Amino acid sequence: MSKELESKIDELAALRPEELTGSSSSEARQVFGRFKDALNAGAIRAASRQSDGNWIVHQWVKRGILLGFRLGEIKDYSVNETFRYFDKDTYPTKQLDKTSGVRIVPGGSSIRDGAFVGKGVTIMPPAYINAGAYVDEGTMVDSHALIGSCAQVGKRCHVSAAAQIGGVLEPVGALPVIIEDEVLVGGNCGVYEGAIVRSRAILASGVILTGSTPVYDAAKGVVRRRDGEKPLEIPEGAVVVAGARAIHTGASAEASAWGLSVYTPIIIKYRDEKTEASVKLEEFLR
Repeated sequence: MSKELESKIDELAALRPEELTGSSSSEARQVFGRFKDALNAGAIRAASRQSDGNWIVHQWVKRGILLGFRLGEIKDYSVNETFRYFDKDTYPTKQLDKTSGVRIVPGGSSIRDGAFVGKGVTIMPPAYINAGAYVDEGTMVDSHALIGSCAQVGKRCHVSAAAQIGGVLEPVGALPVIIEDEVLVGGNCGVYEGAIVRSRAILASGVILTGSTPVYDAAKGVVRRRDGEKPLEIPEGAVVVAGARAIHTGASAEASAWGLSVYTPIIIKYRDEKTEASVKLEEFLR
């Protein structure tokens, strides 16, 4: 199915706007409906992990998501005169029921259609999961947390309060943010620009990771950063805290004299027995 669907999506995505009218628009909407059903079921996804541990982008899936925005028309989804909103009719809110196995605590959370949310996921209010995102089984999405478009979040993760998992929809070849299994993303963290956080890593509160952020691995004495097309990676089991480093090289005399420093994430250690004991408290919250 996916190969045939991929071919149709690529064909439709290549059409000019004026060609997506009339019967062509009707056919495109039918194809997009099948595509979105597959996204919702987790049968297709914007990126996937290969057997060698590397992640690859499925560009045609991103093109399909973008096609949905091109095809969509603004619809009034207002509930009443005080609760009003307007969005593309191709991306309404995701329809879940009790059999979905997802626990959504009341209070203003939204999941956009075209996002996969696995069984056992808990969503605390208010949280937002955008189209194209993949949130695997048993993950906790806490209050004021964002899972951006095409972001990939693994099993049994905790995306803590006010954490931002950035999405990358365009360019279609760009790797989205990857959070592998059993990662703890602390409160007020931000992960952006296609960074990969490997399984069982811990990001302490306030850690910010971007494609251009160098991460100082104090435990192993190396600096980790994006290298050309290779994204920034946080190793498996790493414990990352927010830190700072003094400005010296290339800085003005004033910066040094004023004692200025820049934000720097630091890997202070890798998970050990003490870390495991503290993380196990997480199980009692679910």
